[in-house]
Amino acid sequence: MPNVTRADVAQAVRNPLAFIAERWTPSPRTVQRAALSAVVMAVVIVVTGGAVRLTGSGLGCPTWPKCTDQSLTPTGEMNFHSAVEFGNRMLTYVLCAAVGWAIIAARAASPWRRSVTRLGWVQFWVVMGNAVLGGIVVLVGLNPYTVAAHFLLSTALLTVAMTTWQRTREGDGEPRPLVGKAVVQLTWLLVVAAGALVAVGTVVTGAGRHAGDSSDVERIPLNWTMISQLHADLAWVVVALTVALWFVLKAVDAPVGPRNRARDLFLVLMAQGIVGYVQYFMKTPEALVALHMFGSCLVWIAVVRVLLSLRERPEVAAPVPAQSDPALTRA
Repeated sequence: MPNVTRADVAQAVRNPLAFIAERWTPSPRTVQRAALSAVVMAVVIVVTGGAVRLTGSGLGCPTWPKCTDQSLTPTGEMNFHSAVEFGNRMLTYVLCAAVGWAIIAARAASPWRRSVTRLGWVQFWVVMGNAVLGGIVVLVGLNPYTVAAHFLLSTALLTVAMTTWQRTREGDGEPRPLVGKAVVQLTWLLVVAAGALVAVGTVVTGAGRHAGDSSDVERIPLNWTMISQLHADLAWVVVALTVALWFVLKAVDAPVGPRNRARDLFLVLMAQGIVGYVQYFMKTPEALVALHMFGSCLVWIAVVRVLLSLRERPEVAAPVPAQSDPALTRA
């Protein structure tokens, strides 16, 4: 192994990312996989967070950042719920590792793409913010409004992670639209409707019977049947906009990418709708609620992919080296 000098140590301490970048250059595929790992973990943390709630383990660790006032981790006298809640907290570190891996890979890539690195750092700070918000959720006894905000911030993380992954698979040139302005506006209407669908879904959960703990936890004071009906109505609005977008893309002979992404969104919405209606008529069994939360992530991923498919970013051409004038180089 090469000798490590004091200068190397100083550089590693002062700027560890630059230190790594000088000694390791990942392939484009490695950078893409690193970004994808952050997407996967963003979904996993939502599903495991749902498991905490659905098993009634939300206050298994009754304080934060410690599990109890006396211990950072669950003690031997604590129960299953403590293990579930603490396990979900530990997965936050796995998520941080995935985001960190994406940042390191993006920084070490050659050429260095600052825009991708910045997106990685945005993910990091969103994770930190959501971790703090998760602690607040515990400290306020699973207040449903903070729980809803916790889920929405996870959705924001998923949005940035998906954007980062997309950016690793395209160039750094100026974005070129693949469709007309009217199609873009229709797509943004779809995005807004899908965002409203997700937001109302958190209200359905906050008003529903899965409070997240066996104790008496505050619920959102709304009629659950009424808010569930509004959620279903919004789902049909999103489906209608998706179908309309697909037909418009076909009518204007849009590239195959946007059309395929609209088709994928429609299929995911159909699957999610089936799960939603079954869980409603079966009085929201825990397993189906967990599957519906996973489906919510898939729906939002599909929506983001539709939006990002409407433009392309070409590779930036490398500058051509200046040629010397042969007349000036003659002896």
